[in-house]
Amino acid sequence: MSGLSGVTAIAAGGNYSLALKSDGTVLAWGRIWDGTDSNTPAVVSGLTGVIAMATGYLEPSGRSHALVLKGDGTVWAWGDNIYGQLGDGTTTPSTTPVQVSGLTDVTSIGAGGAHSLARKGDGTVWGWGYGGNGQLCNGNNTIYAPTQVLTGVSAIAAGGYHTLARKGDGTVWACGWNPSGQLGDGTLTNRYTPVQVSGLTDVTSIGAGGFHSLARKGDGTVWGWGDNSFGQTGDGNDRTSPAQVSGFSL
Repeated sequence: MSGLSGVTAIAAGGNYSLALKSDGTVLAWGRIWDGTDSNTPAVVSGLTGVIAMATGYLEPSGRSHALVLKGDGTVWAWGDNIYGQLGDGTTTPSTTPVQVSGLTDVTSIGAGGAHSLARKGDGTVWGWGYGGNGQLCNGNNTIYAPTQVLTGVSAIAAGGYHTLARKGDGTVWACGWNPSGQLGDGTLTNRYTPVQVSGLTDVTSIGAGGFHSLARKGDGTVWGWGDNSFGQTGDGNDRTSPAQVSGFSL
């Protein structure tokens, strides 16, 4: 790709992409929330000291938002804000980054279709944005500024309409929309408070797609569950509970 060098991390939304450079600046290209196209990477104005990025995309509307985490533990966001997913207490969209209200000591972030997550150094998880399917793990509430929703968490992942959290004991917990079994509790029932993903222990990392979920265990095996319309869980079938993805280990 032209114009890109010194890149240390990348993130892909539904219709746009981000690249983090070694100097802490961020480049973006594609279609941002208001439908504007950029065919080449352009610097996102006002961002320095960035160490992590997350991208959200709401199907089928095409609405999108992005989050970045700075080295000072603050979180910044831009894009669509119809459900408060920018976390600044408003529903006003922004083409430039705004600081998420009241968050410090953040160590990781996640962006779903229209909800956002941040994990702090003390293991608490804070959520904001659309929660109508339970993806904020605190009932069916939509909230416009960060609210604590989980404790004792070591990693987070945001899917299109669901959330995953790995706890320090290696178990995985989930909440949100569940039409394809992406919560992994053996049902197709939406969950508005966290439920444990069935049969998973010793998990070291997690990932969430639009309607599917993944986990890597300490032995290097990968497990998937949820929607498999395009083979994304690796075994040809939708799964309401985790199954090992065959043919590789990490």
